[in-house]
Amino acid sequence: MKILYWTPFFLPDIGGIEVLAAKALPKLQQRNYDLVVVTSHGRYDLADETQYNGIPIYRFHTRSALGKGNLGQLIRIRQKVAKLKQSFKPDLVHINFSDPSVYFHLSTANAYPAPTLVTLHTNFARYNYKGGLDTLVGQILHMADWVTAVSAAILSDAEPFIPEIRERSSVIYNGLDPPDLLPEPLPSEAPRILCLGRLVDEKGFDLAITALASLLDRFPQARLTIAGDGPNRSDLEQQATALGLAEAVEFKGWIAPEKVPELMNKATVVVMPSRSEGFPMVALEAAQMARPIVATPVGGLSESVVHQQTGLLVEPEDSLALAEAIAFLLNHPDIARQMGQAGRSQALDIFSMERFVDAYDALYRKLIQEATPAQASREKQG
Repeated sequence: MKILYWTPFFLPDIGGIEVLAAKALPKLQQRNYDLVVVTSHGRYDLADETQYNGIPIYRFHTRSALGKGNLGQLIRIRQKVAKLKQSFKPDLVHINFSDPSVYFHLSTANAYPAPTLVTLHTNFARYNYKGGLDTLVGQILHMADWVTAVSAAILSDAEPFIPEIRERSSVIYNGLDPPDLLPEPLPSEAPRILCLGRLVDEKGFDLAITALASLLDRFPQARLTIAGDGPNRSDLEQQATALGLAEAVEFKGWIAPEKVPELMNKATVVVMPSRSEGFPMVALEAAQMARPIVATPVGGLSESVVHQQTGLLVEPEDSLALAEAIAFLLNHPDIARQMGQAGRSQALDIFSMERFVDAYDALYRKLIQEATPAQASREKQG
């Protein structure tokens, strides 16, 4: 069975979708799927055609073409995508939707008709997406044979755009393989607070810095580590300096995925004061290493962090509540440890990579089998 797997970014770009695809695609390959990845060039100057684990990767300058409105480039990309579909002849097109690059699938849908599965990673309201069949969101949801979302919150957010997807949609949570590294005890004498992710407004790391300022009087040995990179790094560094926290906040920069478990092992608590989320992989990575989480109940965080069981949830934009939740865990190490262990058990069961791959394997087969008679008829007529 041939799957054309469409994703906005792919390795070496690093993010939740990229890490998930890098782990899941080889496992699907082992289940006898023939895979081709369509993606953008991202931030790296790579060849248009590469391979990953024997899987062909086709990169197009989709984002720059759309951003600049370059008509000639748009036409050339459409032609190349259409040619790829015609030569590969996919049994299913799986689109990971989080940006306008779906335009290139919509505009080449007739090049080789195949069932379409759309996975939603994005909070539509946060990005002011609009519904209706005259929009990309409306069109892609309308044409999809099935829609999955990485959280119930994301699916609920999307349903008002095209209410009909309620009958052909489901939630499939992201998953991760357990790391080889085992969890270490939570540091308590010199508490380590960790924020990990892209340094962008949505992650709310500025709130963590503000919270630290009110924590140091009670926990003078506490330190905040901010790991990751992005456009807000300079602003966050300036904020820490302005608050007199330059010595208490460490900016570690980008962390390779294989180094994340080691980083988690040094943390006492992982803080995710997000303003918007799909289903953040950091929450799973923290739970796998038995780290309690303090987070906001946005997107999939309210589904991956169980309040007072695997962590604590506080209202968005409330740095004082964030500080008090962190302080509670630092003052009650036994409870923090119990929450971390409960999170690890949940992550290894409900959010495992095996369960994730099983779910998509079953859905792929269902959609392909249902489409086979119609597809055979179209090919015969052609």
